[in-house]
Amino acid sequence: MSDGRVSIQTLLERHPRLALDSNVLIYLLERDEARAELVACLVDAIGTGQVEGVLGTFGLAEVLVGPARWGDAASFEMAASTVRNLGFLLQPLDPGTAEDAAWIRGTTGADLPDAMHLASARAAGATAFITNDRRIRARPGLEVFYLDDLTLEQPLP
Repeated sequence: MSDGRVSIQTLLERHPRLALDSNVLIYLLERDEARAELVACLVDAIGTGQVEGVLGTFGLAEVLVGPARWGDAASFEMAASTVRNLGFLLQPLDPGTAEDAAWIRGTTGADLPDAMHLASARAAGATAFITNDRRIRARPGLEVFYLDDLTLEQPLP
């Protein structure tokens, strides 16, 4: 699409392994009305095996900070269980991934959490990273897509 928007169908066809930023899953847990349908479409594609989904373990921690702030252990565990059961490959932050994150941070000026997300995505073999943080930029072998630029509309032939 010429306006910078990309259909989710096109994204799913071109990228068999997607990594998601924690902000995308936070929209799901917080039931963000404006983005719920887009996130649900991505999560459904992962859950049904249409594509593989990746989330760095650091991202899991970020997603759970909100429920932890509420101080409600039952809500926290429900959120943790929900994320664990979505079908994502949880990519650990191993030494090689930590080194890549340091390289990304040092060479691009990205903040450390963003560098960790990108390094985890690359370590897991993802070719696309979905975020809504416009400061995050593509890296070699990893395209970045912004959730607010995705559409459910079918591309024109």
